[in-house]
Amino acid sequence: MLRNYSNSRTLGDNIRLGTLTAFTAGTINIASLLIFLSFTSNVTGHYAILAAEISKGNWTQVGVVGGWIFLFFFGSFLSNFIVINFNKKSKYFAHSMPIVLEIICLLFVGVYGQFYYQKTLEETEYLVALMLFATGLQNGLTASISNFSVKTTHLTGTTTDLGILASMFTQKKYRRNGELIGRAKLLMSIMVAYVMGAVFSGLTYYYLEFRVFYVISICLLIVIGYDAYKIHIRHFNTNYRYNRIYRKANIFAYLYEKIHGIPQREKKRKLVFED
Repeated sequence: MLRNYSNSRTLGDNIRLGTLTAFTAGTINIASLLIFLSFTSNVTGHYAILAAEISKGNWTQVGVVGGWIFLFFFGSFLSNFIVINFNKKSKYFAHSMPIVLEIICLLFVGVYGQFYYQKTLEETEYLVALMLFATGLQNGLTASISNFSVKTTHLTGTTTDLGILASMFTQKKYRRNGELIGRAKLLMSIMVAYVMGAVFSGLTYYYLEFRVFYVISICLLIVIGYDAYKIHIRHFNTNYRYNRIYRKANIFAYLYEKIHGIPQREKKRKLVFED
């Protein structure tokens, strides 16, 4: 999900990444709505609020809402900054670091909300700001590494694209286009996962309360852990093959042989010529 970059990604990579991150985005958005009465997975509504507060001359709230929008922007900026600057050194590190930062932010919100939250306006504003930064990190990462194919924190563009694709599929030539079919599958998976995350958050919040952010963090850990598992298995197999070909001892091949046993080599046949 995180290893491949831009055009080297497959449809399966994008669907797995889009599904899990859209589920977390839907969960975050409904949790923040129930707790703080504010959406935190997108800033479309906040722009409208910003304009309304400017028209009223309420400059304190203009500063607060403007800060929220900036933090979402800065989260996206930071994600892509990490990706483009560390991608050559380690794609996995560059692509997983924004997710790690998002997990830290969400865990802070969960722990603070569970043990210290006094429901003051200042606390609410700071926690909403932190969550907008976290979702900005997520949206920036998914868009950056997927060549802008995957955006999971809001469904405005997704719904628009699906409407366009649905109209195109009314013609037979477009229904045979594999690229368009793949795009529709990706968008549908993101939409369904987002709604499922929102429903899950709505059903479980009254039992979990701030602990719902721990569940979200576990989902994001799955995103990181999936690729870590793939990388280590691939490295294991590569080292094993290296040992079998060049007959050089290494710890990976030793462990493999201890688990699976040493494969029997076929004896080389000798040609015998009769006089």
